[in-house]
Amino acid sequence: MNIALYLRVSTDRQTTDSQAVELREYCARRGWKDAREFCDVTSGATFSREGLDELMREVRKGCVDTIVAYKLDRLGRSLPHLAQLIGEMTAHRVALVIPAQGIDTSASNPASQLQVNILCAVAEFEREIIRERVNSGLRAAKARGVRLGRPSTLLIHLAGVRLSLESGKSISATAREMGLPYSSTHKLAVRCRSGLT
Repeated sequence: MNIALYLRVSTDRQTTDSQAVELREYCARRGWKDAREFCDVTSGATFSREGLDELMREVRKGCVDTIVAYKLDRLGRSLPHLAQLIGEMTAHRVALVIPAQGIDTSASNPASQLQVNILCAVAEFEREIIRERVNSGLRAAKARGVRLGRPSTLLIHLAGVRLSLESGKSISATAREMGLPYSSTHKLAVRCRSGLT
């Protein structure tokens, strides 16, 4: 089996030594030898981390069977990020083992699928809450009259379209000349004819 240990501390004033000792002892009890270690010294809220990124590259290559971490919050503090990681591990048939929290998603653990499902359900619940907050904020902004989306860049062509139409060119000829879609040129022509600027 290819075992990988993931160790992380938040600041360079801390060390991963205690995590490493505990996880190495756990691997020895399970008979897992030659575990590779991936370490990070960064906040758990940071999505991209050198050690974690390298570990996930190894997972994608099929070089890891089991990831052992000290605690779930060592992998990340954001539920969506954890769900993404766990989803990717599940897709590559990589087990996640967190001895201190009784998490073991390996096939040898009968409750593994239940644990994965619970972790993913909690993450999905978090995503739905975030989505509802965003939609609620958008509805409130619309009610206040806020225009959403990118600002229109069409009006920068208004003067050119007006000059072209005033010189007697058709909408089609104006669209071709200015490199605009016919529908956009037509909108501007309507605006010109109605006297809007």
